[in-house]
Amino acid sequence: MKKNASRDIRILLHDLRSVHNVGAIFRTADAIGASRIYLSGYTPTPIDRFGRPRADLAKAALGAEKTLAWEHVASPSRLFASLKKEGFEIIAVEQSDGSIDYKKARPARKALVIFGNEVSGIRQAMLRRADATIEIPMRGKKESLNVSVSAGIVLFRLFD
Repeated sequence: MKKNASRDIRILLHDLRSVHNVGAIFRTADAIGASRIYLSGYTPTPIDRFGRPRADLAKAALGAEKTLAWEHVASPSRLFASLKKEGFEIIAVEQSDGSIDYKKARPARKALVIFGNEVSGIRQAMLRRADATIEIPMRGKKESLNVSVSAGIVLFRLFD
């Protein structure tokens, strides 16, 4: 039985550096029944600039890069505008002044979840366009989790 059949869950990965993080998020996205992953900025894609499959991404994704729809988008702003017209809620996962605990979020039936750069996070301009900003509260000395770990925690909590 396909989970989330009544939902349209999409993910945007913007300016991720690590091909391994991208591959891991592909696997998680497949596991929660996401319909599409958008890759923007310098985020690695499953196909390299010469049109060849990336073995390093495939190793982490374990085939999810072949079965899950994905596309590289040049402009996240245009993507946001297009998806908002289609009724999507835009949810950014980022620690910021206006963010709420991810456990309190109740996403719409159609949702785009954004994950940003491993060090600098999501740009302020993108955060301003989001309908909600959520975060995982940190209780230890470290300020954040690896982006692929965060994606697993947040996506399963929101959509399982």
